[in-house]
Amino acid sequence: MRIVRIANFVTESSGGLRTALHELGAGYEAAGHEATLIVPGARRSDVRTAQGRVITLPAPGVPGMGGYRVLMDRRRTAAVLRGLAPDRIEVSDRTTLRWVGRWARRAGVPSVMVSHESLDGLSRLFGPAASRRVVDRANARTAADHTTVVCTTGWAAAEFTRIGARNVVRVPLGVDLDRFSPSRFDAGMRRRWAAPGDLLLLHCGRLSAEKRPRRSLNALAALHAAGVPAVLVVAGGGPLRPALQGEAADRGLPVRFLGHVRDRDELAGLLATADVVLAPGPVETFGLAALEALAGGTPVVASADSALPEVIGAAGIAAPGEGPAYAQAVLDLMGRPERRRTAREQACRYPWAASVDGFLAAHGIVAARC
Repeated sequence: MRIVRIANFVTESSGGLRTALHELGAGYEAAGHEATLIVPGARRSDVRTAQGRVITLPAPGVPGMGGYRVLMDRRRTAAVLRGLAPDRIEVSDRTTLRWVGRWARRAGVPSVMVSHESLDGLSRLFGPAASRRVVDRANARTAADHTTVVCTTGWAAAEFTRIGARNVVRVPLGVDLDRFSPSRFDAGMRRRWAAPGDLLLLHCGRLSAEKRPRRSLNALAALHAAGVPAVLVVAGGGPLRPALQGEAADRGLPVRFLGHVRDRDELAGLLATADVVLAPGPVETFGLAALEALAGGTPVVASADSALPEVIGAAGIAAPGEGPAYAQAVLDLMGRPERRRTAREQACRYPWAASVDGFLAAHGIVAARC
């Protein structure tokens, strides 16, 4: 089968979406299918990779979005799609690329839309909030425009369940259990970032408004106010980085900003070495970085408003509010003697092979494995 995938908002410094696209494409190729990914970029390119063929089309940048680009030329993009003659189409953007589902229907090609964002959640974050009726209408159009809608958690699927959409399936994402492992613990890295006796906290994610990174600073401040020595390492870039760096300095908080960590092995070391990973984003539909932390044996404190409580299970704690409650959750986790074993066991429930099989099933393709 020729599976053509298309996504916006993907850059060299992207996090979970870029990882998911790579792992799924590689899985499709390993299962004997021909995978092609279309993404926006500064210039056109066409290369073969482990995830299959990757076609980059020139696209304008989005102001204030830290380098993200969007495929705006529908005619050119549609021409590329026609030339690829896909058997299946997979869309990884539910807003700017919803038109691809309609194109696929006219072309007689089954399409899958992967709901990486929650329209419900985003409408709550960025005001004025849209009414539930507006959100429901938009979701109904999204479901109608595609053969199948894939949601990675029950939390993400809830807004489609509410409107009675019948073409929604749930398929969790996965984690590389070899790369992200407790064996990646790095004593030298720990000495570099934390003094003996300090708690080492890690915030891993894009520094943008919807991720609520300030909650991690607030958690650190609450720990210090309680007399608990702790440091925070921030792995991720984004438009809020300058403001957060200034705020951390003004508040006298020991925060180390690493920017985007491009090396996946270095990231695995960070995740396995931290005492606790903070995942404060309130509209995460899955939380891949948090799952990678669990695979490294590190428990997670997550936003109670997101899908993450569903993913982390007993290997973490869901905290409400803007940060102070995260501090108590950190202390509660540190009091659990089996926290690292529990974290790893939870992650082992999410191998990428199962995700690939689930996505292929959503495409109506039965995976053949020896």
